Amino acid sequence: MSHTITVSFGQNREYEFAVSDAEKSGMAKDQARSWLAKEFEALECTPSNPMGKVLVLDMILNVAKYGGEVRFREGGDWAKQFAIVVAACLDRPALRVDVPGFVVG
Repeated sequence: MSHTITVSFGQNREYEFAVSDAEKSGMAKDQARSWLAKEFEALECTPSNPMGKVLVLDMILNVAKYGGEVRFREGGDWAKQFAIVVAACLDRPALRVDVPGFVVG
């Protein structure tokens, strides 16, 4: 099964990434979560919930937000890695990361 990850920064500002099973199978869920945690820290993201632990969905949304639209528009290695990580973490055929709406669906 292939995966399609769409990262949206608003209308007409959506970036779609295809992730193959081979790409996803090379990354375990704990590795994906570790990559997100590292980027969350490096990008100096602000946790959505100041009281507790940071959930995977919060990390995905904040890393996309703080990583910035330019990285996704350019479609380079970082954006592709983000898509692979999201596919590995959530394991769904199609996912949409809505940055302004702060929703993953």
